[in-house]
Amino acid sequence: MGLEKYISDIKIVEQNQDVVYNYLSNFENLSTYINEGLLSKINETIPQVKVSDFESDADSCRFKISGMGQAEIRIIDREPASTIKLASSGSLPIGITFWIQLLPVTPYQSKMKLTLHAEMSMMIKMMVNKKLGEGINQLADMLAKLPYR
Repeated sequence: MGLEKYISDIKIVEQNQDVVYNYLSNFENLSTYINEGLLSKINETIPQVKVSDFESDADSCRFKISGMGQAEIRIIDREPASTIKLASSGSLPIGITFWIQLLPVTPYQSKMKLTLHAEMSMMIKMMVNKKLGEGINQLADMLAKLPYR
C-alpha cells in the first residue's frame, strides 16, 4: 500500500467564507446534489466503478460501490470557517483522508482548495491515479459553483 496525494487548483467561491464552511460542514446539505443523475455521471466518468445507494446525515455519507462494498466518508474534524477534514471507512481497498480548506478573499468571496490523501495498492493506483488527479479538480469546480445560502 502506498500513499498518494492529490491537490486541486485553488478555486474562487462567490460567497462568504463562513457561509461556505457552514454549508460544506454538514453532509445533509450535499444530499440535495447527490442524486441519480450525478451518480450516473460519476459512473460514466469512471466505468470500472458503479456508485449507488447514497445516503447522508450531518456528519457522514454512505454509498455502495459495485464489486467493492459499502463506503462511508465521515467528517473527523472541523476548524470553524477554515477547514473540514474527512476520512473514509468501510470495506473499500482504498483509504482516504480529505481536506477542504477555505480562506477569505473579500466579504463575499472565498478561496477553496481540496487535498486528498489516498492509501492504495499499486494495482488500484494504476487503475485510478489519473482519474483521481482529474477528479479532485472536477470536485473543486462543482463545490465552487454550489448555490450556497
